Amino acid sequence: MGWLEPIKLEGRVVTLDPLEMDHVEPLKAAVLDGEYWRLWFANVPSPDQMDAYVAKAIENAEKGDIAFAVRLNSTDKIVGTTRFYNVDEGNLRPTLGYTWYAQSACKTSVNTESKFLLLQYAFEQKSAIAVEFRTHYFNQVSRAAIERLGAKLDGILRNHRSMRDGSIRDTVVDSILQHEWLAVKNNLLSKLSLNSEA
Repeated sequence: MGWLEPIKLEGRVVTLDPLEMDHVEPLKAAVLDGEYWRLWFANVPSPDQMDAYVAKAIENAEKGDIAFAVRLNSTDKIVGTTRFYNVDEGNLRPTLGYTWYAQSACKTSVNTESKFLLLQYAFEQKSAIAVEFRTHYFNQVSRAAIERLGAKLDGILRNHRSMRDGSIRDTVVDSILQHEWLAVKNNLLSKLSLNSEA
């Protein structure tokens, strides 16, 4: 067992279940809602790629990456996926990403609570010194969402990765540090409380 464990994380709006092959069909249905795999800068699988995507995520658990299916508590419906990856166990520093949701789950409490549960687990149960986020320079929606969480810009890795369309991605790196967690936690709890009253 690695530093991070495939643990179920339960919130008011969502439950994060460790990713399994049983999630393939529900994730295929989720990704059809919005068809975000068509975005050139996003790393979202098409329905045809979902079996391999989930199998690879499960395989990567052997090197410490932990992937989750995001399930709406109100309907039991799988609406997306997220994961810890590039886990630096020696320095207690994971990266949080590979996150995508069905369009119907966007602009709701789903992402805020999912990230809250993951950050709470990393900082409070696993004593992470930092949690990192990486995204494409042109993915303005994800960059804004990461900033709203309370993450701060570390920098931009220029010409960092080749994309499937042949372009080369500049990767934006943000992080939340251990000493920042309490303020970030209070901010996220405030957002979730306001959303519950809406």
